[in-house]
Amino acid sequence: MTGTTSTGSPRSRTVVVGEALVDVVRTAGSATGTEHPGGSPLNVAYGLGRLEHDVALLTRLGDDEHGALLRAHLDRAGVQLFPGTVDADPTAVARAEIDAEGKATYDFDLLWRVPEVELAPDVTLVHTGSIGAAVSPGAETALSLLRSVRGRATTSYDPNVRPAFFDGPARALARVEEFVDAADVVKASDEDLAWLLPGEDPEVVAHRWQTRGPALVVVTRGSAGAIAVSGAGTLHVPAPRVDVVDTVGAGDAFMSGLLHALHEHDLLGAQGLPRLRHLGLGTLESLVATAIRSASITCSRAGANPPTRAELTAPA
Repeated sequence: MTGTTSTGSPRSRTVVVGEALVDVVRTAGSATGTEHPGGSPLNVAYGLGRLEHDVALLTRLGDDEHGALLRAHLDRAGVQLFPGTVDADPTAVARAEIDAEGKATYDFDLLWRVPEVELAPDVTLVHTGSIGAAVSPGAETALSLLRSVRGRATTSYDPNVRPAFFDGPARALARVEEFVDAADVVKASDEDLAWLLPGEDPEVVAHRWQTRGPALVVVTRGSAGAIAVSGAGTLHVPAPRVDVVDTVGAGDAFMSGLLHALHEHDLLGAQGLPRLRHLGLGTLESLVATAIRSASITCSRAGANPPTRAELTAPA
């Protein structure tokens, strides 16, 4: 990574790198679709903004109506954008067709690149994942950025695998494990692991990944809760019963909730990394329980609508 921080670059201590796109959802029999802000990294940045974090998103948007929709959405949560984020090419779009049984098929119109940046020395967290960590050339920039700050900032990664962007599980796994090796915190879903490593026990995979270098690996299991693996040991943390409206954005809300909990326990940045690598089981359980609560709140209402700080900390 070369150069210096550009004049006017965000001075946020939390940086999220990845795609921002518009989901255009059309149901069976409907002639038109509805448009919603989307993209896993965008959702994580938005979730952190709602939790009152100082966060900036390194992404790519077009100077068009869809780009304006996404900028307004991020602005409502106080999420900043890096200079060079907006260019003349169209904003990425994911078109979802919902059939009569409620199943969705997706078609992506995506151009993924981001400017190379030099992050300010006081950045304490860099997160990436999903398409932004899968598609060239932006994925290479994201990986380089994680590697460049490792040791002075906490790095986190959520593969949130989209099979359409990979030539089979073997190639996907090779790319995913490059990011696992560069991350201090990894969160994956059991569905991710079932596609990447069919037939393998998610807990075994989590242990294997944790030995590659991350201080913490968490596998989400939907209504069954989550498995957390760290140097302190392994925990199975249950999820509360929830009246589910939908699960849109739940995994991203889990991720933003987990990163928020790491911040609240002073486990981010160069000063926090030694403590992150020597977590007690009680702290580990608290971290994952906060993340599960964030996801549960999101599941209780429609769309990718993560909790505010007040909602997350309110008595259950």
